[in-house]
Amino acid sequence: MPSKPSGHDRSSSALSPQAIGEILLSSPFLEAIPDAIIAVDIDGTIVQINSQTEVMFGYSRDQLIGNKIEMLVPAQFHNQHQQHRASFAQAPKVRRMGAGLDLRGRRRDGSEFAVEISLSPVPVADGTLVLSAIRDISDRKRIEEELRRAHEELGRRTSQEIGQYQRRLAAIIDSSADAIVGKELDGTITSWNRGAEAMYGYSADEIIGKNIALLASKDRPNEIPEILTKIARGERIEHYESMRITKDGRHLNVSVSISPIREQDGTIVGASAIARDITAQRRAEDHLRQAQKMEAVGRLAGGVAHDFNNILGIITACTELLRDRIDPANDSEQYIGNIRKAVDRGTSLTRQLLAFTRKASVQPQLIDLNARLKDVIKLIRPLMGDDVEIVLAPRSPSAIIEIDPGQFDQVVLNLAVNSRDAMPRGGKFILETAAVELDELFTAEHGPMKPGRYVLLAVSDTGIGMDQATIGRIFEPFFTTKDLGKGTGLGLATVYGIVQHAGGHVWVYSEPGNGTTFKVYLPSAEDRLEERAQPLTEITVPRRQGTTVLLVEDDEIMLSLTRKLLEQNGYRVLEASDGTAAIELLASHNGTIDLLLTDVVMRGMSGPELVTKVTASHPATRVVFMSGYTGELIARHEDMVEGIPLLEKPFTRTALLSALDAALQ
Repeated sequence: MPSKPSGHDRSSSALSPQAIGEILLSSPFLEAIPDAIIAVDIDGTIVQINSQTEVMFGYSRDQLIGNKIEMLVPAQFHNQHQQHRASFAQAPKVRRMGAGLDLRGRRRDGSEFAVEISLSPVPVADGTLVLSAIRDISDRKRIEEELRRAHEELGRRTSQEIGQYQRRLAAIIDSSADAIVGKELDGTITSWNRGAEAMYGYSADEIIGKNIALLASKDRPNEIPEILTKIARGERIEHYESMRITKDGRHLNVSVSISPIREQDGTIVGASAIARDITAQRRAEDHLRQAQKMEAVGRLAGGVAHDFNNILGIITACTELLRDRIDPANDSEQYIGNIRKAVDRGTSLTRQLLAFTRKASVQPQLIDLNARLKDVIKLIRPLMGDDVEIVLAPRSPSAIIEIDPGQFDQVVLNLAVNSRDAMPRGGKFILETAAVELDELFTAEHGPMKPGRYVLLAVSDTGIGMDQATIGRIFEPFFTTKDLGKGTGLGLATVYGIVQHAGGHVWVYSEPGNGTTFKVYLPSAEDRLEERAQPLTEITVPRRQGTTVLLVEDDEIMLSLTRKLLEQNGYRVLEASDGTAAIELLASHNGTIDLLLTDVVMRGMSGPELVTKVTASHPATRVVFMSGYTGELIARHEDMVEGIPLLEKPFTRTALLSALDAALQ
């Protein structure tokens, strides 16, 4: 198995829009596209290019990155270009420009050439970039002009001159990388250049005399007749985008320009089509659209999780306060315990939601796979359907690993969806665990694994299986065997990344028709089991009599309950409902502030912004963050929050007091 992702996906994406944006801007992705790809910020500064840009424009990467995009545009088009960019900034969406427009590029040597441009927004951590796919169409323009002139000249030439001219045109046409196809008005193919052979896979001998409808998608039966009807009326079709089928059954996105072919007397007898394969470009745009959808889903999921965690925090705080008021022997203690268990389940759900959007902080914990999988099965059962039998087969009494629980759930969910898609008629989904000792002989054959104790999670299905070519690519980002629109190609790439981050390895065994098994090896943490769970008795935290805490929380109920929990342990609490109120309170307070306990996401001033202001005037003040949602905002203020402890909602009294006590040490 390769040491980096390489692969197939039948599951769904779990990367954030920002992570997708970074993948889109990574060198391997850009180099896979045959056009010049240039990423610019909203001001037009170039931030990334691919190697085709260097070839097309004659500049090196170092000469372009950091400079304005206008250096690649003729001076007479600068104003027009800036207007297009301003228009794009107002409504960032995928746009294709070229048909009907005179768009020009400028090389380093000053020469100009005709281009088509596609603009796409790319979400990144600090905003949106504009990804420009630039295609040199000067060769196409030249051939189109030659054909136009040929039609005009044929009527004024001798037969000998016509023959010479036709041979010259044939040489030009055959040298084009684009597919150039001649056909009669009934669709019968009459000419077929080398570009068409390379694009569609048919030789000229195989295809000439057959109907052009052979290349058309079966779900568009009227497309070719409608085009030929327009050509027969003398219409010209510019940059028409459609789908074509190759000899080996592949679907290509093509951009086609079609012109009438006329006899000497002007009678239209056929059509000449120039087609270019734009599949890679459309795939890039599809990924960008998916990134935009993921951004919306991620924001929604993050917002829901944040609000829900605030609600769970209120419930947790209420149970803490109620426990102080009841007799431990009373039945009420049992009910409070049930409430706490329900809160724990709700917390687990929000962690899974945040893990899906990659907005949860990664917090590795010691978990027993056998116990964890029992809970995960409850989540995946509705996904698998009634026709899939789910089997959990633990092969050892315990299977202890250290991993973020939400990320582990994400691995199993992605593999489950993968298996579900592989079993369209139902089957069996099997989860096996085992504690294994891997020796040097095994690891030598399965590098880069090292000898030692591992926990094996084997995820198997009785589905359609995969061939070796597919297995070789299953972990590659964006590789998918699903139909268009039914998969992003990121699910298994995410699985690979999570397993690698946890220090593990994943192997795949499959044959067509015989199902698939993913074997995930994660380092055993059995020797740390004693560190795992403390007795259920609560940790005793020393009272902080007279210690002053500035508590900032924009949820009124959560603010009141947290204040009570702190005051019961001796803290003196100054409370504020937002950052502005906290600054005003601080200005009127004459004493010291020992600690600032603030929510991260608040209306108006954020927690990190408040910390900057408070520590500027009170540098000795310690800080603890609390939040039910930390991802995007924390990332934007990374330099401001580094080293500051985070208390995740919902938190218990013990967790709250322990966090503050540790910060005050």
